[in-house]
Amino acid sequence: MLDQPSSLCFAERLRQRSDLLRDLRRFFDSRGLIEVQPPCLSRDCVVDAFLDPIEVDGAQVGLDGGPDSPPKFYLQTSPESAMKRMLAEGAPSIYAITPVFRKGEVGARHNVEFSMLEWYEVGGDASSAIEMLGNLAVEILNTPAFRTISYREAFQCHLGFDPVEIAIDDLRDQVARLDESLALSIGPDRDALLDVLLSERIEPSLANDTPTILTRYPVTQAALAKPCEDDPDCAERFELFYRGVELANGYDELLDADELQRRYELSNQIRVAHGRSPLSVDTTLLAAMRQGLPACSGVALGVDRLLMLRTGADDIADVIPFPTTRA
Repeated sequence: MLDQPSSLCFAERLRQRSDLLRDLRRFFDSRGLIEVQPPCLSRDCVVDAFLDPIEVDGAQVGLDGGPDSPPKFYLQTSPESAMKRMLAEGAPSIYAITPVFRKGEVGARHNVEFSMLEWYEVGGDASSAIEMLGNLAVEILNTPAFRTISYREAFQCHLGFDPVEIAIDDLRDQVARLDESLALSIGPDRDALLDVLLSERIEPSLANDTPTILTRYPVTQAALAKPCEDDPDCAERFELFYRGVELANGYDELLDADELQRRYELSNQIRVAHGRSPLSVDTTLLAAMRQGLPACSGVALGVDRLLMLRTGADDIADVIPFPTTRA
């Protein structure tokens, strides 16, 4: 029989989640964003090198198999595609709190199904998005202030080198000091080497009571962010950390459909190199960007991790009513 929390403990968990959701909605409603409900099931998904969506056979959905019926659907890893399609159709600034699904993600900070808060500010940019994200962290986590530091500054401050300019051999040596076999297995993959150092050497330094937003990631890690106008080596991507936990990822959103397709194709190359199946790059998001996505900023935040930090929980299973292992 599966372990179950006491009735009193379970009821308190539900109250804590309800309070958080109410506070999040109040924050965005007061700033004029409208709440939307993107679909959890869609005919395609964001192409990410390291996120695996859960596939659903089209016949199981009950469609007739006509020309517009895809052979399979995907439980969404993010509401990003649908929300950007809404923006392309004329939606104003929007937010959503919705279930998302990531195959195989189980651990102290991961659950296959979890809740994501995502928002888009029409006319927003990196600066306005960082300000809103920082203010959200201060209000929800009850901290005096937030701070920002650029990716390059963080590496220079904590490790003494510029992550963009350091020679690949020197970078590999840095990782080898932590784990020589890992450095050998990664080889000359600069971004993978940087990720190791970020998680092992820099993120622990962010394990304090000041929400910290790491800004201006290397352009090779841009994901769906624009390049920085004043530094072609960096992109307008940023992440929020609190007490050593990554909470949110945001962009001054890419608007170039051709560049999106190029990045999708690169992500598929990485997927194949790591033994994953490629995903279709001919997506509804790509079509929406060709239709015309307005200038906007976007942020995605893990609601369950936020609740963990707000309540002092050590495991995501302690804040989800029925985690996947008990669902």
